[in-house]
Amino acid sequence: MSTPYSTTASYDDAPPTLVAPETRRLDGVVREASMPPFALPVTHGSLADLPFDNAAAAPDAIVISRKTQDGTWVDVTAAEFAAQVLAVAKGLIAEGLVPGDRVAVMARTRYEWTLLDFAAWAAGLVTVPVYPTSSVFQTRWILQDSGAVALITESVSQAAAIGPERDRLPDLQHMWVIEKGHLDRLEELGAHLPDQEVAVRRGMLVPDTLATLIYTSGTTGRPKGCVLTHGNFFAEVDNAIELLYPIFKSRSNDEVSILLFLPMSHVFGRMVAIACVRARVRLGHAPSLKAEELLPDLASFRPTCLLAIPYMLEKIFNTARARAESGGRLSSFDRAASVARRYGEAVEAHKTGTGSSPSTALRAARTFYDPLVYRRIRNAMGGRVRHAICGGSPLGRRLSSFYLGAGIEIYEGYGLTETTGASTVTPPMKPRLGTVGWPMPGTRVRIAADGEILIGGDHVLRGYWDPAAGGVVPAAPDGWLPTGDIGELDDEGYLTITGRKKEMIITAGGKSVAPAPLENWLRSHPLISQCIVLGDARPYVSALITLDPDGLTHWRQMNGKHPVPAELLIGDEDLNAVLQRAVDEANKLVSRPESIRRFTVLPTDFTETTGHLTPSMKLRREAIMRDFAAEVEALYAK
Repeated sequence: MSTPYSTTASYDDAPPTLVAPETRRLDGVVREASMPPFALPVTHGSLADLPFDNAAAAPDAIVISRKTQDGTWVDVTAAEFAAQVLAVAKGLIAEGLVPGDRVAVMARTRYEWTLLDFAAWAAGLVTVPVYPTSSVFQTRWILQDSGAVALITESVSQAAAIGPERDRLPDLQHMWVIEKGHLDRLEELGAHLPDQEVAVRRGMLVPDTLATLIYTSGTTGRPKGCVLTHGNFFAEVDNAIELLYPIFKSRSNDEVSILLFLPMSHVFGRMVAIACVRARVRLGHAPSLKAEELLPDLASFRPTCLLAIPYMLEKIFNTARARAESGGRLSSFDRAASVARRYGEAVEAHKTGTGSSPSTALRAARTFYDPLVYRRIRNAMGGRVRHAICGGSPLGRRLSSFYLGAGIEIYEGYGLTETTGASTVTPPMKPRLGTVGWPMPGTRVRIAADGEILIGGDHVLRGYWDPAAGGVVPAAPDGWLPTGDIGELDDEGYLTITGRKKEMIITAGGKSVAPAPLENWLRSHPLISQCIVLGDARPYVSALITLDPDGLTHWRQMNGKHPVPAELLIGDEDLNAVLQRAVDEANKLVSRPESIRRFTVLPTDFTETTGHLTPSMKLRREAIMRDFAAEVEALYAK
């Protein structure tokens, strides 16, 4: 086993030096990077053992804080969590579920999600997440394809929506509703069973046993069920815990804690929840991403780490800047932002050995602005946040350096459902802003001849679920999973994502254009909510832009515009001038043939409800192109 860090000093003594990944070149270009595993592979048992192992090792340790109806948080010890897992598992067994049965869970991010995961595993079952925002058609497809025998919904309305579809779901034998107290009823039903019933079920599980079927978002077609094993999760979370020690291992007397508010139907949220239980890090669940509901949860839970997507971090920054502008402090905020970025870049340069640490003057400026700007941003996140794990799409160097300078280190990662979460991540003490980091320990990253990213490692799924083909179809028969993403590795093994293979635009003039850099840059503008770049087989590149409601409201107030509906502002010369400047700035990232020549502003935003975004905030390009075909054609009309 390789030593992950080249010093034996404890984390409390001094920051360790991370060993770089091994790289391989072809024709002078880095084509492969690999990192040895930091954790020993798990050779027996399953995730079902974790609550019981915790209860045996540290029964009084606080592993979860559960939010009550009055908004307070109640701590749950390792012993208490294991007891409830056992009770629900016995209820599932009492209801006749047998090992290997699939149990679908349709709920927001809440305590019961984690409870059900571990209870189902303890009963030898397989969990199948369903986004609570899924349509009836999407839900029915997942239930049919997975062959789920039970569905657990959060609300009565979710259960009622699927009721008329029962005739098309012959495998579905049970439906339980969390808000109707059905989990308590399960505990009562299983109370007569001996604990040994669960112990026998747990004893049947091995790392290669199927743990969950997670369906892809379906941005490029019908969702596919990803077959993830207990061993896949162990390979992912154990190495993540060892690598990201500032998050999962306290370096002081302060507890470490994570408030999870991203969907647990997504592999990212599930992986982090399991890692928290594995590392005995206090975990909390928040069901809503709406600011008016999430901010009070952050304030009361006070996490030390957040999971985020770029959109959220952009929103926090833009909201803080808008408030400063409303208070007549915009120039001060912009100076503070510049100081934070320069400070973050200096920290990066020092840690990577490419420059000196922040100068005395820069440190003094940062100290001056901390109570005025940075502390307020940290307080909006609960006051104790020092780290954030960010994924879903590239965050960008500008925001990464700002947050680092403001006192929040961003670990930016890249991964897929098929890779049980992250395959690369920013390593502690070795940030490379603007990249998605190094390969995760135990991971191999290869760049194919056409630029596609290939992933190898024990965290890569066993295959895709396909009942018609006999169960599981291998996804990486040669050991390399094609991701569909385009990227490049630098000389030290850092990965940069440049776009999606299927989203590459080839103009009528033969110019290849990756839309992601332009879209990500424009999306970070406070007035812009979403952007889709077009131009395939067209004479030039164009874009559809949607407006951010909060940003638009603020802009109206600051510019004396009457409070009219957004669609009436489209065509406003002042608004178009601001957006044109944003497009001009984005165009500086690319060559002239790749630049956006024309754009149009849409009267409505892209949302999950309209079918234009996936639950993980990714664009559904085909749906957008279909629904706004007239606007697209107008961009190319002579």
